[in-house]
Amino acid sequence: MAVLLTGKPVADAISADTRARAEALLSRGVQPRLVLLRCGDTEADGAYIRGAMKRAALCGVAAELRTLPADASADVVAAAIDAVDRDPAVHGCLLLRPLPSHLRSEERALCARLTPDKDVDGMTPESAAAVFTGQGRGFAPCTAQACMALLRHYGIDPCGRYAVVIGRSPVVGRPVSMLLLRENATVTVCHTRTPDTAALTRQADIIITAAGAVNSLTAAHVRPGQIVLDVSMNWNGTALCGDADFPAVSSVVEAITPVPGGVGAVTSAVLMAHTVRAAEYLTGEDRKSVV
Repeated sequence: MAVLLTGKPVADAISADTRARAEALLSRGVQPRLVLLRCGDTEADGAYIRGAMKRAALCGVAAELRTLPADASADVVAAAIDAVDRDPAVHGCLLLRPLPSHLRSEERALCARLTPDKDVDGMTPESAAAVFTGQGRGFAPCTAQACMALLRHYGIDPCGRYAVVIGRSPVVGRPVSMLLLRENATVTVCHTRTPDTAALTRQADIIITAAGAVNSLTAAHVRPGQIVLDVSMNWNGTALCGDADFPAVSSVVEAITPVPGGVGAVTSAVLMAHTVRAAEYLTGEDRKSVV
């Protein structure tokens, strides 16, 4: 049975640093504040939001959920983003993605409306450029950053290792591949057009799966000695689960993150750390962070 790379100790370490920084801001009269924007209501989003609100309370961040109708127009979503942008009391904004299908063609333009200084989940073009170039202001997407925090916490150094990332979304797959490259890993990104994903994943030292498909990572994709980070949070009709066929995969690999209880917990802690860092920057106190 694989070692479980649980997210709680990682999230707790990040949260302790974040709370200390939030308290320093509060002593100056600044309350770090985060707005979560979502269109509609899905079970997977609900689980993430519950975890984020709980983590915000632990970290001293005031978090507010603003829910728009599932059929909200692009103009309505744009107005909600603009309202956050104009409010000096709000330091961070998270737009839950993917947006409903009727807004997919507008998603890039909507994300670009937010000022990068309040973009705590790496959704603006400026933030993406900072991730890809390693220069400029901007935060990496929280889930991608959470993957790196997990590896660091458990002493798994990507340097010189072969990593395979499954999924090429701008939220996880692409940015985490760039963060792995920064740490001198050799990286392959697989996607829906990859002809034989299993042939590549079996060669990997580290697998990060973010396909968003139940049981898409099976025992046929893995070998002994590997590290698997299962990023996805899927609903299989009865429970939350990741991409991995957990019983089968965990019986083969060296270590794996559970779902729930793995990357998701760290993601919410990273979100709060980014929010506090944004508050520091926007109020003139920019310091080094553990994330």
